[in-house]
Amino acid sequence: MSQRTDRELVEAARAGESEAFGLLVRRHQKRVYRLALHLLRDATEAEDVTQETFVRAYGALDRFDGRSEPFTWIYRIAVNLSLNAIRARKPSQRSSSPDDPRVESLLVERRSGLGSPSVATEDRQVALALVEGIDTLSEVLRTTLILVAVDGLSHLDASRVLGCSEGTVAWRVHEARRKLREYLAARGYGESDG
Repeated sequence: MSQRTDRELVEAARAGESEAFGLLVRRHQKRVYRLALHLLRDATEAEDVTQETFVRAYGALDRFDGRSEPFTWIYRIAVNLSLNAIRARKPSQRSSSPDDPRVESLLVERRSGLGSPSVATEDRQVALALVEGIDTLSEVLRTTLILVAVDGLSHLDASRVLGCSEGTVAWRVHEARRKLREYLAARGYGESDG
């Protein structure tokens, strides 16, 4: 039997198949957590939002209308819960630390396993500066950039998650990258460094 699609799993869960929704959770849990982690900048909050995302999705299965893909719908729930958690926080200035889990997440993509310790240290410094730069972006630019550049969603999928046009997503990504380049350049990281 071939692997069932997300849509088939949603339909099976609606029909009462207990394992179907569990499969959907296992399929998307890591990506939802990574998204929440980058938005919230806190591992514990990201775990809570990830769990709440799937609780809400399960409770709303009957309202899923199928106009978008299930993962897009789940992502939208995760983005909304993350943004609500950010807004509910008391204002505080968080600073990134070298052990910020987002730094490790960014480094996983770059590792070849053959780098020297000095290259690894330099990569970690660039990743930390990048995380700090992302933190300076507005909520809208940060969320869009994370969906597209960190999580790898297409502009079309990101537009569906965010409820805006593809052109708006493209502009936001362009603007976020421009601001990050400026931020990194001001800290001595030029085009050739990262």
